[in-house]
Amino acid sequence: MNRTKRMKASLAVALTVAAMTLGGCVVAARPAYEGPVVTVAPPPPQVEVVGVAPAPGYVWFGGYWEWVGGRHVWRPGHWAPGRPGYRWVNHHWVEGPHGGWHMVPGHWER
Repeated sequence: MNRTKRMKASLAVALTVAAMTLGGCVVAARPAYEGPVVTVAPPPPQVEVVGVAPAPGYVWFGGYWEWVGGRHVWRPGHWAPGRPGYRWVNHHWVEGPHGGWHMVPGHWER
């Protein structure tokens, strides 16, 4: 194999390794939760009267319990414009594998 072919082969291998290494850096999983670990379980969700959307394309953002000043505080739901092709996943709490509760922030999902 001549020198040019060896250099091209080495370059191809180096680019492949770099692509595999950097490709792993680009893909990042969304964290399961954010914010503080809370040792007090949230109360059951409050019942909300949703009513009729104020305009076509509006989506209901349901209320949720937020951790504020060492206690759970209810944040009432509201109507807001939707995003075509997405659905709203409301804020919710999950119990951690080692105890405590974690808030999963509301987000748009395809």
